[in-house]
Order: sequence, then structure tokens, then C-alpha cells
Amino acid sequence: MGDRGTELAIYRLMVEIRTFEKRAYDLFLQNLVKGTSHLSLGQEAIAAGFAVAMRSDDYTFCTYRGHAHTLARGAPMGAVMAELLGREGGLMAGKGGSMHLTSVEHGAMGSYAIVGAHLPIAAGAAWSAQARGSGQVAVCFFGDGATNIGAFHEALNLAAVWRLPVVFVCENNQYMEYTPIGQVTAVPNPAADRASAYGLEPILLDGNDPDTVYEVAVRTLRRARAGDGPSLVEARTYRHGGHSRADPANPVPAYRARLASLGVEESALAAIDDDALRSVDDATEEARRSPQPSLGLVETEVWTDGGAAWRN
Repeated sequence: MGDRGTELAIYRLMVEIRTFEKRAYDLFLQNLVKGTSHLSLGQEAIAAGFAVAMRSDDYTFCTYRGHAHTLARGAPMGAVMAELLGREGGLMAGKGGSMHLTSVEHGAMGSYAIVGAHLPIAAGAAWSAQARGSGQVAVCFFGDGATNIGAFHEALNLAAVWRLPVVFVCENNQYMEYTPIGQVTAVPNPAADRASAYGLEPILLDGNDPDTVYEVAVRTLRRARAGDGPSLVEARTYRHGGHSRADPANPVPAYRARLASLGVEESALAAIDDDALRSVDDATEEARRSPQPSLGLVETEVWTDGGAAWRN
């Protein structure tokens, strides 16, 4: 890639995400994380590579495995951690939890628990940007399982027909919850092999290579911003515990070794590692200090009559 500042920015994000996710897992085992929690251990390069390439006013849409993308867009780590713990200081005042992280001011437009549901919404956000001529791009991250959902095909078709400024990114971690994607999909590459059906270039990349992810992000974002329409990216990755530093598919130590081979001083890399741990420690303490949500919050941000008047 060649830009040392960009490389270090990506590495910093990856380390912060990895450290945060490991802490979230520890807190989950202590029964402090409320509800379930879906981690991005092993998939950090995708979130970091795209986030560094995006404009601050671009939109991110992600799945229930959304901690990484929310943090990568700049949402406060303490508020994200507090949300996981169900505390009032959380992004959603503790009402959303791990699966519904949102920070509109940082362009994180929500984590969606219904598989594939956010693809048409991302297309809608892109349509809004197109109509306003804002130059914004919607980037929509989803798992390989969503490629077999009707909303995937509907959103891709509409985006292609209307040449919407949206980049669809399939995080193919090779499993639909517990089922290998290859057992239930007619093509080897569930996203890339279907791109041609919508007149799009098949883009298949190593989702564990941060430099490759960043370069594809720059190219597809530029295409969308220029009015040339959507892109469909399939980033092959793998979700895992992240405890084996000898695993070549582990993007964090692999990228650290690459930066060291390019001449980055060990002291600089160690400082980033230490900063990430310190930030997560501070976020954890901030979240623990945050109070439990007050009962009055139950009646906020809801539609009281269930009617459709609010649409007008």
C-alpha cells in the first residue's frame, strides 16, 4: 500500500477491535454482558480496511456481529461497552444491547438482527444520497448466509438498476451460524459468483489482508461516488477465538509482522498494542461505573399509539 500513516491507522483499529472483542467475551463469561453477543474475532481486517477508506459522512450498515464496524467508525468505546453491559451510559441507554448498536453521528446506521434485512435499507440510504447529490456512499456489511435471502437479490437488483452509490460487502466467514455455506449454496463463492447476474464485476478478495481490503474499499467507494453505481465485494475470512498467534489466517499478528518487515519500529507497534489495551481497560471501567437504566427510559423512543401518523 505504501502509505505508512494509513497502514498504522488500520493496524491501530484492528488491535483496538481485537482487544475490545476479547474483553467483551471475558465479560460475557462473567454474565455481565446482557443477552447474547456475536464477536468479530478474526474478521477485524474488513472493518478496519473499509473504515479507514470511508469519508466521515458515509454510512455503515452491519449485522448483529457489529461491534467491530461500530467501533471502526469512531463510536466511543466506553459507550459501546456500556451498551453491551446494558447500562444507561450505553449508545442506546442500555436498551439495544450487543445486537443493535447504532451511532448515527458517526455514520453507524445500525446493527440488524434479522438476516439480510438491512440490505434494502442501505440501498435506500444510497438513494437518498444520490437524490441529494451529497456524494455520500452507503457501505453494507453482511454475512455469507444473507446471500440466500430474498432481500439480498432485491437490493442488488434495485441498486444496479438505479446505479446507487452503495457498496455491498459480504463477510464470508464460511459458516451460516453452524452450517457450512457450501452445503446450502449452488455456487462456490456465494456473493462474487452472483455479481454478474446484476451486471456487476465479481470481486473476491482475501478478507484477512488489510492492505487488499483497503485498496478494494478505495476503488469501490470512488466508483460509487463518481456515479458509476454499486459494487458487490466478497471478502473471505474466518471467525475464530483469536488465541493462536501461529494461525496464518489471523489478520492481527499477520499484519503486525508485515509492518515490522516493512521497517516499522517494534516500539511503535508495541505502543499501539499498549494504547489499545489501555483504551479497553478505560472503557470497561467507564461501563462498569455507568448506572443501570432508570425505569423512566422504558417509555422513551417508542410510538405510543401504534398508528401510522408519525410517517406524515
